Order: sequence, then structure tokens, then C-alpha cells
Amino acid sequence: MSNIGSGSSDSSEGSAPRGGEDLPSKTPPGPDGLPVVGNVRSLVRDPRGFYDEMSEYGNVVSYRLPGMKFCTVLHPELIERVLMVDYDRYAKWGFEDFGGEFAPEGLVLTDGEQWRRQRTTIQNAFTVERIRSYGDTMARGATEMINEWDDGEEIALNRAFSKLTLDVLTRSLFDLKLSEETGIVTEFAETFNDRGSIDGVSTFLPMWIPTPENRRYKRVLSEFRSFVEGLIDERRGRADEYDDLLSLLLTAEDDDGNVMSETEIRDQMVTFLFAGHETTSLALTYTFLELAKNPSVRDRLDAEHSSVLGGGAPELGDLDNLSYSERVIQESLRLYPPAFILLRKATEDTELGGYRIPKGTRLTLPPFYVHTDERWYDAPESFDPSRWTEGFEDSLPDYAYFPFGGGPRHCIGMRFAMLELKIVLAIVAQSVEFELLSDPEPELDMATTLRPAEDIRMRVSKS
Repeated sequence: MSNIGSGSSDSSEGSAPRGGEDLPSKTPPGPDGLPVVGNVRSLVRDPRGFYDEMSEYGNVVSYRLPGMKFCTVLHPELIERVLMVDYDRYAKWGFEDFGGEFAPEGLVLTDGEQWRRQRTTIQNAFTVERIRSYGDTMARGATEMINEWDDGEEIALNRAFSKLTLDVLTRSLFDLKLSEETGIVTEFAETFNDRGSIDGVSTFLPMWIPTPENRRYKRVLSEFRSFVEGLIDERRGRADEYDDLLSLLLTAEDDDGNVMSETEIRDQMVTFLFAGHETTSLALTYTFLELAKNPSVRDRLDAEHSSVLGGGAPELGDLDNLSYSERVIQESLRLYPPAFILLRKATEDTELGGYRIPKGTRLTLPPFYVHTDERWYDAPESFDPSRWTEGFEDSLPDYAYFPFGGGPRHCIGMRFAMLELKIVLAIVAQSVEFELLSDPEPELDMATTLRPAEDIRMRVSKS
């Protein structure tokens, strides 16, 4: 294992100094920036190149954005420190300094006792038994999508999967069948991603500045919240007739008999409607993009489906036997982690990698960069599902691969997403082949999620 800090090589072990103990005097090194704007121009111009530049300074690297100090963490052991070991020293952070948070009372952005109370309540909707019960809905949605396609039709794959995963989510967790109302959800997803994209300086401007992006974001967020509040009002008073996440949010009480506030319920719905479908749709899009580019991988996947499923829809008992399918998904999430960067904020002066991290420092933990670090992966830019052998996984540092985050705040919907990915992959791959019509190396937009800058166009060929 390489030295991961500036001091002794074992600086990642044990607990960092706390209380009256001494902290290092030295803060992390990093690239020089410009007055006022810091490193924002380098980040906006070429995000990947900027991370390459930062990696030359070590595993904990400082940089600046307007009015704020950041550091990025590039070593798995140190990422584990932040997410797992010393997680209570780092709060969630979601660009709220710029006024762009969309659900501040939702599970993703709350902290402390409020977060623990919410997590305990919502976890009841994601038990193994409940998640397995959603399998039929996932399979039915995928089959209906395929039936809507004509042989030879040209489709935007990312948009098709976005519609599918939103439909699956709303049917499974909220017992709702959205039709024309879907438009506001997808419009918000696009608007929120536009607001959070790092390809322009407008992302780093406060919300009170009346830029076109800010005005559009405020308008669409207001419409989205009103839509969600309408769904909640329709269910209120009838929650005991349903057994889903929405009814759980409306009726669950904590140990003291308290229920969630109106804002908390709304923000949970807003969070799940956006994050619960957007990330899975992107994972499916990139998986089929790589299958279209790699015929040998597609052939091996088809052989497994034929052997295990025989052309039929997967039963829950079949999924454990789809080992190569799981490797394909793992490799897709490695190269294209939809949640491509995790954000934290130091709540106290602390130590990381032998450096002082001052209170208030924003930390970026970048799966997109760590997942392609040649220290952990051979030929890291290649799509190679066969790398995921048991021996390889055992040798890989835990946080060299973290597409669903980690620690107590790992993605609550991870099992739901993996089940959906396996089922949809099996059903679509057995029924359809895709001819890639877009650039095989599409430009990626680092926004709130890692989305394609342009639609991924495919021609459908039905088996």
C-alpha cells in the first residue's frame, strides 16, 4: 500500500486527533488559483484534466471555488475515513451555499438526529422482503417498454430508460401510475442537472442572482413541489388503504410519537422521485451503450441469459445465477458512476492524511476518478466485466469502488436499484439488440449526476 499522506505512512490508521490533542499544522497542498474565482476556470474548462492536475499533489489536495475552500480525497483508505470511520466529523453538503438545494429536509441532505429518525423510518420500505416484491413491477415495466418499440425504430435510449425507471419507481414505492404528469418530474431532473453542471460558471453563482438558469430553476422547482404536494394531499386520509413508502411517510411515528412534518414528507417525495429514477436510468443507458460497443461482452451475456433463463423473464431465484450479468453491471457502474462525486463538509478542525482540515472545508470524494485510478485497476479505461473475479474483489481496497457511497449514509435504495438493473438488463437484452447511432465515446456532462451531454441514439432490432 502506498503512502497516503504527507506524514508517516500509517496516518490512516486509528482515530485522528480530537479534543485537546494536537492537529497537524500543515493544510493540504494544491494547484494555485486566481484571485476571487480560485480554481473554478480550470474545473469548468476540463474537470477530468483538473483532477489529473490535482492528483500530482497527493491524495488530499486543496483547491478553491469562489468564497470557499475545498479539498479532494483520492485514496480509498482516506475516503473510508471520511465516510465510515470519522463520518460524524463531516456533514452532508449539497451546494446550499449557492441556494440550489432542492429538498433540504429530505433524507439526502439532513444530518444528526433528524437524519437518523428519517433513515430509520424510510428503511422499513427497503427491507429485503419488500424489495423482492417489486420484481414483478420491474419486469412488467420493462416488457411494456419493449412492446412500445417498433423493429427498426430509432430511440433516445437515455430518455426511454428515464421513463421506465420513473414508472417503476412510482408504481413500486408510491402505488401511482403517472402519465402526462411525468413531464414535470423529467423537466425538473433536466433543470436540476443544468443548474448543477460544472461546465459553466453559473453553477457557482448564488441563487439570488437572476441568471436565466436561476430563474428557470426556481420556476420548475416550485412547479415540481406543487405537483408533489398534490400527490400527498390526494393520499392524505387514505394512507391506511395502501402499503407503500408514501403511506409510511404519512403515518410513521418515532419512539416519541412524533410524525414527519409537512416539509419533510414533501422533501422525501421530491428526493426519491428525482434520485430514485435518474441514477438507475443512467446506469442502464451506459450499460447498453457499452454492450453495443463490445460484441464479445454482449455474446457472453447472451449465452448466460440463454443458459439460465432460456429466453424467459427472470424469476427471483434466477438472479443469483446471473453472475456475468452482475459483473457487467459492476463494470458499468465503475466507468460511469451516476453519482459521480460525493460532497461533505468538515464540522470541526480535523486531520486527514497527515494534514489539518479546517472546520468548514468542503470535501469532494470522486468515484468517477478513483474508479479509473491505475493504482487499483489494470487498463482502467477499458470496459472489462471479466476483471470482477472473486480474487480481484478481495484484493481491491474497499473504497476503490463505491458507486453507492458508503458508511452509514450509503444509498438507501442500493438493493432496489441492483434488482431493477438485473431484471431490466435480462429482459431487454433477450428481446432487443441495439445499433449505436451516436458517438461511441459520448461527451459526459458532470452535473448533479453523470449524464450524457447529448442523447444516446440507438436503432432497435427485435429478436
